[in-house]
Amino acid sequence: MAENPTTVAPETVPLRRNRRFQTLWAGSAAAMLGTCVADTAYPLLLLAMTGSPTLAGAFGAVQFGASVLFGLHGGAVADRHDRRRVLIVADAVRLLTALSVAVALLAHRLTVPHTLLAAAAIGATMAYGGPARMLALRAVVPPEQLRQALSQDELRVNGAALAGPPLAGLLLGLGRAVPFLATVLASAAALGASIAVRFDSGTTDGATGGTAGGAADGGKEKGAVFAGLRYLLTDPTLRATLLVTVALNLAGSAMLLAVMVLLRDHGTSEAGTGLALTGEAVGGLLGAPLVTRLHRTLAPGALLLAVAWSAALLFLVPAFAAGPVVVFAALAAMSLGVPALRVMLDVLVFQQVPEAMRGRAVAATMTLLMAGLPVGTMTAGLLLDHLPATTVLPLLAALLAAGLLPLTLGRSLRGTSWPKA
Repeated sequence: MAENPTTVAPETVPLRRNRRFQTLWAGSAAAMLGTCVADTAYPLLLLAMTGSPTLAGAFGAVQFGASVLFGLHGGAVADRHDRRRVLIVADAVRLLTALSVAVALLAHRLTVPHTLLAAAAIGATMAYGGPARMLALRAVVPPEQLRQALSQDELRVNGAALAGPPLAGLLLGLGRAVPFLATVLASAAALGASIAVRFDSGTTDGATGGTAGGAADGGKEKGAVFAGLRYLLTDPTLRATLLVTVALNLAGSAMLLAVMVLLRDHGTSEAGTGLALTGEAVGGLLGAPLVTRLHRTLAPGALLLAVAWSAALLFLVPAFAAGPVVVFAALAAMSLGVPALRVMLDVLVFQQVPEAMRGRAVAATMTLLMAGLPVGTMTAGLLLDHLPATTVLPLLAALLAAGLLPLTLGRSLRGTSWPKA
């Protein structure tokens, strides 16, 4: 019987020399950068084509809707089928989608329905490829290198978020088709990495034994799509962790809209507002190297509550000292602990959730976090229709604090400790 590739002594190789991890990471970084470029380029293209802000915003709405719609099923597919094959198919669909748009633009044949279909396809590939890609990156490193690997992955996420929007604007200035040709190249790099690296798929077809929630059959039982979500909500520690993370994500998206309105009211230009909002990505980049230190210093519950309470307090800063520099600094400070928080959630899920439902647990987490973004933005929009931004920000801080208080006083998060590898 052939030796399982995940057992070939990866612990003897430093992470920087782990070719499989670094290849997959480079492919994932290319995919993330391509996504961030596309998220800016598509709305700008639709705005130029139609002059309609509604149609420009429809791209993001359709993409997000497809991601949420297929999110839980994407996790079930990752648990039921070969994850490498799922990842290759998702990357191939992303590549063909970008190529179709680039070719249509070069031929002057691109239409609004074509663009919105591309949005749906991209959202679906995120739903199916996201869990598979996350599991693939972690399948090629030994447990003792997991935090280091996840910290490096945070550089990918925040680096792409920082570079993507300005790069999209620069490429659009060179020609309408240029950013989409760039996404073709990025998608090709991601697909090449997925094909080049073999890893343990983690599927359970033919496996014996079982775990809670029907995990033994690889997600084929009735209601299997929701098994990961049920597992997360049943476990007290994971449930509390997930609730705080979702609340923080929801409040954070609401805060972003509030500071945009605040900066506009103070006469800040659109360019100045855009630069101020990059504080979030800059803080994430600066926080990535702090992950290991924060994990050594704080237990999971303490880390989670420290980041969340810090965010609630920092919501107040722009309300009392408005300006792009203040907003940049507040967002950067809020984001310093976010990489440690994301890695913490990752470590808890990957070391406590049974392998057979890991994909569904990851997909459930991703779906809940994504769902918090539009809810937070919509809530902030409704509040800003009736209240000034200087009032909305303290109100958001108070609402977040009210949600954190019972979890802070309760027992679910107190006394938690890091799981052993």
